[in-house]
Amino acid sequence: MQRYLFEMAYDGTNYAGWQVQPGVSTVQGELTKQLSRLFGNEPVDIVGCGRTDAGVHASQYFFHVDLPERMSEHQLVYKLNKMLPADLVIYDARIVQHDFHARFDATSRTYQYFIQPRKYPFDRFYSWYFSQPLDLEVMNEGAHHLIGKKDFTSFSKLHTDVRTNICTVHHALWTTKDNRLQFEIKANRFLRNMVRAVVGTLIDVGQGKLSPETVETIIKEKDRGAAGVSVPGHGLFLHEIDYSLHQ
Repeated sequence: MQRYLFEMAYDGTNYAGWQVQPGVSTVQGELTKQLSRLFGNEPVDIVGCGRTDAGVHASQYFFHVDLPERMSEHQLVYKLNKMLPADLVIYDARIVQHDFHARFDATSRTYQYFIQPRKYPFDRFYSWYFSQPLDLEVMNEGAHHLIGKKDFTSFSKLHTDVRTNICTVHHALWTTKDNRLQFEIKANRFLRNMVRAVVGTLIDVGQGKLSPETVETIIKEKDRGAAGVSVPGHGLFLHEIDYSLHQ
């Protein structure tokens, strides 16, 4: 058996998230089914670089899996793409060390969230339509309080199985791109629902419901009820995974 690292992207519209769940379609479940078929219905165990929720997309995603050495990396990519639905695509497959881990060896992750300020039918699955005025300057002042190594319990889904809610945020910025608002945040790790809760809170800042300094207060409270609501998942993309220390 050889460990392979696959790079892929997916449109999460038709999936109940990344992770396998009974009775629903998931990205991991579809990949597992097709990889097993490709290798004569042998069981396969796919390990992803992270978990995305229902409707969330990934413009870059990695997973590792141990497979028999029966075909080249090029053949793996070609055959798997022929078998997968159109909303899942494999870009690359490469052999890695047997102890490489797609999740734990990632040094950083970057998410992007898109808001469409005008009703636009061709973007409805990939951005959130929100027409109320927002002040990006004060939203960026609020985002600045996210930077650093902090306990982000206030932005985490309750009752998760992680050992710690401490994350190190390297970058958090709102910009305007192609007539949409774009929020980009980079950190060493993210908690369940963290980005969507952060965006919801910063929207409250942008509407003048909260001051930018309140973001720091919310972090210190370590209380999910102190932060804003979670925005819809379809505007969220897992944008980039970095393994720079392991190349």
